[in-house]
Parts: sequence; structure tokens; C-alpha cells
Amino acid sequence: MAESKPIFERVAVIGLGLIGGSIGHAAKRAGLAGHIAGYARSGETRARALEVGFIDSAHESAADAVKDADLVILCVPVGALGPVTAEIESSLKKGAILTDAGSVKTAVIRDMGPHVPDGVHFIPGHPIAGTEESGPDAGFAELFDNRWCILTPVPGTDKAATEKLTRFWEGCGANVDVMDSKHHDLVFAIVSHLPHLIAFNIVGTATDLEKVTQSEVIKYAASGFRDFTRLAASDPTMWRDVFLNNKEAVLEMLGRFSEDLASLQRAIRWGDGDMLFDLFTRTRAIRRSIVDAGQDTDVPNFGRDPTHKAPSGKK
Repeated sequence: MAESKPIFERVAVIGLGLIGGSIGHAAKRAGLAGHIAGYARSGETRARALEVGFIDSAHESAADAVKDADLVILCVPVGALGPVTAEIESSLKKGAILTDAGSVKTAVIRDMGPHVPDGVHFIPGHPIAGTEESGPDAGFAELFDNRWCILTPVPGTDKAATEKLTRFWEGCGANVDVMDSKHHDLVFAIVSHLPHLIAFNIVGTATDLEKVTQSEVIKYAASGFRDFTRLAASDPTMWRDVFLNNKEAVLEMLGRFSEDLASLQRAIRWGDGDMLFDLFTRTRAIRRSIVDAGQDTDVPNFGRDPTHKAPSGKK
């Protein structure tokens, strides 16, 4: 349902891929912005974003795109957030809200913070939604529906600004939570970053096996391996930057995982069926809790429709 009046007169989206495109689509669906300005490095991407229709104007520089914007959302890889913020620093409007969509927050505050001018409200954000698709045709308005968006305001942030950004994300369909950046990074090291790292590794191991050909891996992939490949198909640049910028939390969780994996190895070696059964029972309960919480479904392939197409008709 569209807002009777836009929350922001002018929104600037920097980065016009899956997340930036979905923000544009969702904002238009709900009437959250009077005008959406967009920027991407590629002229072809900018032209396509205009053609698809999730932005109202395309700009040849990030600095030009953010001029007069009341809300600026950076949807670029974590490693690029600092340089992009430095590029737009002098063009940010006083009173504007500056946020991002990165899945690491402490490093983002470290890199973006020094370039945020006085009078600009810096509220880092993390919409927890995505697919393995990328590019300006990948976005769709429903991406954030009933998903979480985490905000990690820096100390001293204006409460009204945080509430306004919360309303925007809620208008996009998301549920919003607020937490400390360090706690955020620890939570997502285990629920997101480590699972992706494991998926990258398992798929890499499978394709490197000398006794199993790549064609057999593809031909006989069971549901478990197939779901790992979905994670392993995620954007390489984004995930490289995630691991390099959240390394302390990831290494802490990876150490714990390695210890638990060693315990499983011993249980299998010594035939400890009780230990395996107890673990599998506990983990099955977690899956059911996730479904009950509405964060997934109990249908095959995690309820993800592989035939889904973006509004443009292209995947």
C-alpha cells in the first residue's frame, strides 16, 4: 500500500544491482520517494536501470547523484564503501541520512565514518535478503518482504533520523531491528558468513576431487549439495570483501566450528550413534523454529522459486 506522502522527497541509490534495484522497486511500490536518483559505474547499467524503471534519473558520478538527496543508500561492495563516501562527502546535503546495505558493520563505520560531514545522519544498515542473481535486471519489489533489516546507528545519532529510516525500510516490507555494530558482526559471522564460507569450500572441494568428475557432480547433485551451490554462486567481490572486513568474528566462529567438526569426526570414527542422533535432533529443531518464525518455508529448495524472474522479464 502506497504512502499518502513520500517519506523522502529525493533518494539517491548508489549501486544499481540486486539490492539497489530492489530498493528502487520497493520504494516505488509503496510511494516512499518523490524521486529516485541512481548511479552505477557502468553506463550500460545506468541506462538499463532507467529502462527497467526503478530509478527516475541516472547520473554519471556518485557525487552528482547524491546532490539534494534526503536519503543516500550505498549499495556497493563493503570494500568500496570508504572510497565512495569520500567521493560524495562534499555533495551530501546537511540533514540527509546516509546508510548502506553491507553485511559487515564495524568495518563500514571505520571506513565511512571519517568522510561523513557534520550535520549528516550516518546510520549503517544491513537488509538481510538476497538471491544469487546480480545486475539491474535482478531486483524486485518483494525481496525485502517479511525479511529483517538491521540498523547500527553510530553513537549520538539523532533518534528521529533512525525512526525515519526505520519507516522507510518498513515501507519496503522489512522488519527492522537495531543493534550494536560489533554484536551485529558476531551474529552474522555465524548465521551468514560462515555458512557461505563452508559452501564455497564444499563446492570447491567437490570440483577438485580427482576421482569424481565435474560432470558427475552436476549430474548427481542431491538436494544438500544443490543448496550449497546456491550459496556458492553468490557475488565473489561482495563476499571477498565481507571476509576481509569481518575477519575477527569469522575466525572466532570458524575456530568454534572446527572444534565441533572434530567432535563429529570422532563420533563417526568410533561409532557414537547417540551423539550423532542427539546433534541431528537439535539441529532439526532449529530448522523448524526458522520456518515457524516465518523466515523460510518447509517446502523443498527452501521455498525459493528457481523460475522467478525480475519485473523486466529477465532473471
